[in-house]
Amino acid sequence: MFTNREEAGKLLANKLTNYKDNNEVVIVAIPRGGVPVGYEIANKLNIPLEIVLSKKIGHPFNKEYAIGAVTLENSILSDAAKEVSPVYIYDETEQVRALLKQRHQLYYGEKKPMSLKDKVVVLVDDGIATGNTIISCIQLIQLQKPSKMVVALPVAPNSALRKIREMPEVNEVICLSAPVNFQAVGQFYEEFDQVNDQEVVALLKKANEDFNFKNSK
Repeated sequence: MFTNREEAGKLLANKLTNYKDNNEVVIVAIPRGGVPVGYEIANKLNIPLEIVLSKKIGHPFNKEYAIGAVTLENSILSDAAKEVSPVYIYDETEQVRALLKQRHQLYYGEKKPMSLKDKVVVLVDDGIATGNTIISCIQLIQLQKPSKMVVALPVAPNSALRKIREMPEVNEVICLSAPVNFQAVGQFYEEFDQVNDQEVVALLKKANEDFNFKNSK
């Protein structure tokens, strides 16, 4: 059980100390819940923080149950999607993509995302359930040809970890806890309030300012 996302980030940072002060490494967090986790890691290890935009497609009868995930460039569907109407999936994909475009504008403004080519990418979230969202993010990041892909998570079920470890794009998986009785990520946090867009923008700005300040001395 983690107190909050900040504690989870600090604990993950302890497992990633071999990347400290390495200018070839980038923390890439999945908004919104992954950003507070990623900020703590980036701050402790003195490496930049970036984001990757992805969002799940919920089942028509249970929006919390992911049947796939969408990024601005690609999408992935699980076996559960076979029983769902293709029209529903198309409509949901279009809606999610429109939302992601809005978030991209909000988070980046006129600033361009950092290039991940030849970088060691440490992909971070606050936890995963099915793994569909993070798998779509891995596939998206791989298009930029990073030199190495590390997935770092506070908590995940073994079924999802197995899928990620089997991906040829992934070089290393670090997970602090893999409980047997896994229902939702939030059950493993004492505090699990929703992270809003303003918090994401503020943390990205602070991470950028902290990194530039530390490295301008």
